[in-house]
Amino acid sequence: MDDRAVRAAYLDAATAAPLHPVAREALLAALADGWADPVRLYAAGRRAQQLAEAARAAFAEALAVRPDEISLWPSGTAAAQAAVLGGRAGRARQGDTLVHSAIEHSAVLHAARTGKAVEVPVDRLGRIDLDAWDRAVSAPGTALASLISASHEVGTLQPVAAAAGYCAEAGVPLFVDAAQSIGHAEVPAGWSLLSASAHKWGGPPGVGVLVVRKGVRWISPFPQDDLYRPGAPGAVDLPAVVAAAASLRAVLGEASSVAARQTALVARIRERVAATVPDVEVVGDPDRRLPHLVTFSCLYVDGEALLHALDRRGFAVSSGSSCTASTLRPSHVLEAMGVLSHGNVRVSLHRDTTAEEVDRFLAVLPGLVAEIRAEAGM
Repeated sequence: MDDRAVRAAYLDAATAAPLHPVAREALLAALADGWADPVRLYAAGRRAQQLAEAARAAFAEALAVRPDEISLWPSGTAAAQAAVLGGRAGRARQGDTLVHSAIEHSAVLHAARTGKAVEVPVDRLGRIDLDAWDRAVSAPGTALASLISASHEVGTLQPVAAAAGYCAEAGVPLFVDAAQSIGHAEVPAGWSLLSASAHKWGGPPGVGVLVVRKGVRWISPFPQDDLYRPGAPGAVDLPAVVAAAASLRAVLGEASSVAARQTALVARIRERVAATVPDVEVVGDPDRRLPHLVTFSCLYVDGEALLHALDRRGFAVSSGSSCTASTLRPSHVLEAMGVLSHGNVRVSLHRDTTAEEVDRFLAVLPGLVAEIRAEAGM
């Protein structure tokens, strides 16, 4: 069958998941009443305020927190950086050092560079060194610790509960970037701040969620009226917020069945890629991992060429590697793990990914890798 005649397979849900049907319905409904300023006292403003309060309550229920611990931001990146910057500022009297893993999202690493930072290494599976973590958070002058709940590039679940325990012993708040986990895997308790991104679970883009638990001191890094209450300056996209909250509730309701199906498909990818593609390394923890994400690296293959070749055959995937003509650097995550970064491909499934799409991908991949290697003289 001509692959061009077959529906294109979107296998990059870790970047942005397709809009959940519930999100689409909620977004359209909210457009009618969510356009007004919710702080105004006239009728349209009161209707918008009711929508905002209902959405905040839905987020709180889904994340098992209080509604007044929720704040909304224009993206997951903005929420994560607000957590780091505001959390560190709130602890200025205790210290000014941020402890973070070597595989945090670049958004967190950029925020970390605004002050002192200590990086904790990971092993070849992408899991943090807990002994090194304990020493780092216990050191004098530590203001805040940051740990991604699961690697956005290789899917490895981090030992959040154990890391949180060491933070609690040291009296250091823990920020968890849960953008890849929410809707896919449970995030253990013990954290003080948490961020998430709606378009990762099937909500609309442009909605980030930040949770700051009661008792955690947070000072806004932005000029605004209330420096001590988390919140983004300016108006939020209320219809998108409503859709994000509705879709999160729906996604969590179906998470168990979706995860079971995705886990089996990812296991098939891990097994077949290793068996059919020579000189390949499937990276990340094979067991303690996100259900929907798998990454592998192919020796003697240009990653960008492979992504373009797969795109021409109808497969949308991404690369965990930033090996481009402009940077010539591998992914900082793969580099920290000490694994192969050449020809890196990240495949991430959404709720509607089918077994047929996965099988088609597995059938096409070995030939494309062989073609690229042959063209390179390998």
